[in-house]
Amino acid sequence: MSLRKTLLAALCATTFLPFAAVYAADQQQFPSEQGSVTATPVAKGLDHPWAVAFLPDKQGFLVTERPGHLRFVSPEGKLSAPLSGVPEVWAKGQGGLLDVVLSPDFKQDRMVYLSYAEGGGKGGTAGTAVGRGRLAEDLSGLKDFKVILRQEPKLSTGNHFGSRLAFDRDGYLFVTLGENNDRPTAQDLDKLQGKVVRIFPDGRVPDDNPFVGQPGVRPEIWSYGQRNPQGLALNPWSGTIWENEHGPRGGDEINIIERGKNYGWPLATHGIDYSLTPIPEARGKTVEGTVAPHHVWEKSPGISGMAFYDADRFKPWQHNVFIGALATQELIRLQFDGDKVVHEERLLGKLKARIRDVRQGPDGYLYVLTDEANGVLYRVGLNED
Repeated sequence: MSLRKTLLAALCATTFLPFAAVYAADQQQFPSEQGSVTATPVAKGLDHPWAVAFLPDKQGFLVTERPGHLRFVSPEGKLSAPLSGVPEVWAKGQGGLLDVVLSPDFKQDRMVYLSYAEGGGKGGTAGTAVGRGRLAEDLSGLKDFKVILRQEPKLSTGNHFGSRLAFDRDGYLFVTLGENNDRPTAQDLDKLQGKVVRIFPDGRVPDDNPFVGQPGVRPEIWSYGQRNPQGLALNPWSGTIWENEHGPRGGDEINIIERGKNYGWPLATHGIDYSLTPIPEARGKTVEGTVAPHHVWEKSPGISGMAFYDADRFKPWQHNVFIGALATQELIRLQFDGDKVVHEERLLGKLKARIRDVRQGPDGYLYVLTDEANGVLYRVGLNED
C-alpha cells in the first residue's frame, strides 16, 4: 500500500468518518469548472442498483437492486443480506426492483415505498406496481407489504417501466409510468401507460385529480404523453414536480409536471426511431395542444435519476440540478436563471459507469449509484479552488 493510502486508512480509523471509511483510499478526483470533484465509494458489490434512500439519524441507506433485492447499507459501507418482505419482481429486460423512497412521516410510521415490475399480464407481459411496507426496527425486512398501485393493462415485454416516486409538499405521492414501448398508449386516458399519476400515500385517488369522474378515464392520471420517465423530483424552491424522460434516438427531455397536461409523446418528439426512421405517430417537435419540453437534449444522454441541490455544504452547487446519464456515463449538472437552464456541465465521466440514480444526502453530499453488475454507491463532493 502506498504511503498516501496508508495515511488515509489511518485517518479513517482514528476519526470515525461516518461514511465509507473502508473505501476512503479508493476515492477518485475529477475535474470540474468549480474545483475538483471527489467520488468516494460508500458500498461496492451491488447487483445493478437502481435507487437509494437515506435512513434518518445517520443510520445508513436502503438500496434497491434490480434483480429483486432490497439492501441495508450501514454508515460504514457494510451490505446486509437481502431484506425480507420484499415483493416478487419481474426481473427481465429493464424490469425488476426499481425505486425506493421513505414516507414523509417515516420516523412515526416507518413506511418504505417501492416501485417494481410485476408480471401476470397476458402472454407473460408485465407492468409497474407500487407498494409499501413497514421497516422492521432491526432493519431486517419489510412487514405487511401491500400493493397500492398497479399499472393496467400490463403491456411490457421488458421495456419502459418508468417507475420513479416522489412526494410533494402536501404529501401526495407522484409515480412515473412508462409506456411499455407501446407508443400510442401514452395518449390513451383509459390506460396507465405513459403517465404521471398522483395518489394518496395509501393508494386512494384524490378527488381533485384532473380526470376524476370522467367516463373511461383512469382517475389516477395527473399528466400524460410521457415516454419512459426515469427521473422525478420535487423542486424545493418552487414546490413544483419535475420529471425527466428518455426520448427515442434523441430527444431526452425535462418537464415541469402540471395538472392534466399532455406532454406530447409520441405526437411530439425531438427524436427518431432506433431504426433511424421517423416515429410513425410524430407530427413534429412541437404539436398544438401539448406541452413542449422545458429542456431537451437533441442527442440523448440516457438520463435517469434527478436531484435538486439546496444544501449549504457546497455553495457553488446551490440551485443546481443533477441528473444521472446512462448512455454517456456521466453526471450532468444544470444551472438555472429562475427555471430556465442556462448552463450545463458533465461530471464523473472517467468513472466509465452508467449513473442510474443521484440524490442529495442529509449531509449535503451527493450520492450516486452506478448501474453495473458490480455496482457502487458513491459519495460525491466538491473541493472548491
